[in-house]
Amino acid sequence: MTILRRRRFKQTMSFQDRLAQEAERFKDAAKNLPPGPQKELYLQRVRQAETAAHIEDLNLLRIDGHL
Repeated sequence: MTILRRRRFKQTMSFQDRLAQEAERFKDAAKNLPPGPQKELYLQRVRQAETAAHIEDLNLLRIDGHL
């Protein structure tokens, strides 16, 4: 019986930075697309990443005791 171990690695970028990078990547991809469902999907991903970044900001403030 083989035990599978989870592969772990240390993130080199903060969660905020990764979200911002993802949002920027989807914005750039959406710029090159004509109006349609694929472009809307990319723009939805941008909004999701920006919302996640905002929620993370609120969580960090709450943890620091500012809220």
